[in-house]
Amino acid sequence: MNLALITACPNGQVTSLLSARLLRAAAERLGWSVCIEMNEPQRPELRLSAAQIAAADLVLVIASQPQDLSRFVGKRLLQARPAEALADCAAFLRRAAEQAQPWQGDASATPADPASAQPVRLVAITACPTGVAHTFMAAEALQQAAQRLGYLLRVETQGSVGARNPLSAEDIAAAEVVLLAADIEVNTARFAGKRIFRCGTGVALKQPEAILQRALQEAREEGASPAAGAAAAPAKSEARGLYKHLLTGVSFMLPMVVAGGLLIALSFVFGIQAFKEPGTLAAALMQIGGDTAFKLMVPMLAGYIAWSIADRPGLAPGMIGGLLASSLGAGFLGGIVAGLLAGYSARAVSQWLKLPQSLEALKPILIIPLLCSLFTGLVMIYVVGKPVAGMMSALTDFLAGMGTANAVLLGLLLGGMMCVDLGGPINKAAYAFSVGLLASQSYAPMAATMAAGMVPPIGMGIATFLARRKFAQSEREAGKAALVLGLCFISEGAIPFAAKDPLRVLPASVVGGALTGALSMLFGCKLLAPHGGLFVLLIPNAINHALAYLAAIAAGSLVTGVLYAMLKRGSAAPVPMALTTPG
Repeated sequence: MNLALITACPNGQVTSLLSARLLRAAAERLGWSVCIEMNEPQRPELRLSAAQIAAADLVLVIASQPQDLSRFVGKRLLQARPAEALADCAAFLRRAAEQAQPWQGDASATPADPASAQPVRLVAITACPTGVAHTFMAAEALQQAAQRLGYLLRVETQGSVGARNPLSAEDIAAAEVVLLAADIEVNTARFAGKRIFRCGTGVALKQPEAILQRALQEAREEGASPAAGAAAAPAKSEARGLYKHLLTGVSFMLPMVVAGGLLIALSFVFGIQAFKEPGTLAAALMQIGGDTAFKLMVPMLAGYIAWSIADRPGLAPGMIGGLLASSLGAGFLGGIVAGLLAGYSARAVSQWLKLPQSLEALKPILIIPLLCSLFTGLVMIYVVGKPVAGMMSALTDFLAGMGTANAVLLGLLLGGMMCVDLGGPINKAAYAFSVGLLASQSYAPMAATMAAGMVPPIGMGIATFLARRKFAQSEREAGKAALVLGLCFISEGAIPFAAKDPLRVLPASVVGGALTGALSMLFGCKLLAPHGGLFVLLIPNAINHALAYLAAIAAGSLVTGVLYAMLKRGSAAPVPMALTTPG
């Protein structure tokens, strides 16, 4: 039999790839010939040719959203969602061969909307601080839940590469509710007049159906202009607390940290002291990375903390306060204080200062920047700056002069925190702390944090190899994906396993992560880049003691893998494919 297989993942390509790989292998075991199209709208040259379609005896469309099937009119065709197709690939293919019917061109008959003439329509945005894993995993979980509930959902992902699948004005106008599943602040200006519901990516990932239903019931209308947005802030979801504002600042600061850290590492290629010679390339690289990018880290952090609290009016006072914190030696702790001062003062002025209508437009561009910059600057200079600078200096001296025992204890703590909730609040707190210390040239905590964050997904991948009989086929495939994600420092790759078996996965992960963090600190490893996983090893001098660092990661990952392989009970139930990758 000639099979034409089309796979389409709404928010990425990983699930499409896994679906295609598993179904192709199953079809070839049945003796079928297979041609595959993985739906990529930006690359039309990868679509099936007219000759391939004409030769196909059976067309399978594996997708979680409606597809244009007009080119398959007259062909025997069957549509299914990934979870249905991958539960038992061979059985699914046999059933498809029996049940497929000639396609009549009814474009409305899709798995997403089989019967309802007036389905519930929603739009959503997902965004996490790093924009790598939770953003896409939450989006796909919501898509799958919407399919099961019979809702029409469009999701825009605001990841590290910018917005994907951006919502059109027509999508927004037709939607009953806007769902913002975000751990950072999202601009809501385009949703003026719409009902909005806010939640974090973690709860959207774990309870997508409940979140969609709550969104329809509890969504409330919010203001959209900068002034109105600031005034309406107290009425917004309780998720917009200090933690969310901090993560927003960290999210915008991260590219600056990555660029600065790697440029400093590149300057060391010419020698550790080479940058001290004026006019050399090493000096230029240090000037760009250390003297410029790293100096902008704290202002960026403070500015976008204030932006998260008060929208655009808070940005200028926040950055001014952040630069003052940096010049006063208060570091990232001072930047956090400056951002909070600027943000809350800007929001208070916007909310409580009443002006005639003719002068109201001056508030966000003149009055708020002037008053709040003055207030934040004076407080930083005369009240907060010196005490926080003293705290920062004491912390830096403590980290620089730590004995072996203290270093190991700090590594244990950071490593365990990175593995407790796999991208949740505790994980992000440890990560934000380590990133902030980079501005003070404290590089050892960042090394321990990133190494430990790689352990849970790598450990899950190892466990699926060590105890293959205890894992279903889909779990073994999820283990391969988790292994790759772990190498890239995406802790969330272990979430499918943790969601299914938390009482065994999380303790095994914490033990391995704590060991890795402790070993990294014991070996004196220092890392200049806050992300990238093992791939930062390709940058010369990005990390010292590279072999020892690899040994720490390998030791913790093996401990986690062996522990979970021993604790795991045999299971035939597959991991839900909606949660296996950031597809």
